[in-house]
Amino acid sequence: MLILVSMRHPYLRPRSSRFQMRSAKLLGALQLALFSGISLTASTMLSGCNRAAAGTPVATANPREVETARQQMELIPPPSKTRYMAVRSLSNWENPYLTVQKNMVTLHVTLADANASDLGTGGMLRPAAARQQVLNIGGDRLPDALTAVPENSWPYGRVVAIEEAHDTPASERPAVRRNMEAAIKTLSDLGVVVYEWSESGGGLR
Repeated sequence: MLILVSMRHPYLRPRSSRFQMRSAKLLGALQLALFSGISLTASTMLSGCNRAAAGTPVATANPREVETARQQMELIPPPSKTRYMAVRSLSNWENPYLTVQKNMVTLHVTLADANASDLGTGGMLRPAAARQQVLNIGGDRLPDALTAVPENSWPYGRVVAIEEAHDTPASERPAVRRNMEAAIKTLSDLGVVVYEWSESGGGLR
């Protein structure tokens, strides 16, 4: 089952045409999900729940597709270490990040705010949750999904945080770890800096 939930907020101003153009790539990926059986949910529905429904096991991305995606990812500036190393919680992480599960990888994306003013940011009229999207994918779709993320959703540069799903049963941990290593390898092949996150904080890979 595929679930699509609108993230619009009744008090938000209409998005600018520039913002809409930059978001078109990500929205295109979400539309692709409709035809490929990828599960899409709102981040608020996943809050406090990291167990995934049964799905396609994480697969290895095609090397040719990885190389093509790598060239596209080079358009994203190199990462700013001083910025992302200062983040102490994934809830404050603004770049894309991944949660690796037994049967899939969850991509978390925060779309950039169309309003350049800092007034009301994160408040009732401009909630950050209204700009968040969550996409569940197989590991072989990771290159396509990342290249679909708008450039202005990479404020730290070309770096992705990655974590294992919380509350994973002991019997599933080996499979989750294998998927974790596969995802890390794909990110490295894409030229993306990997910031592995754990309950104690993050660390470079």
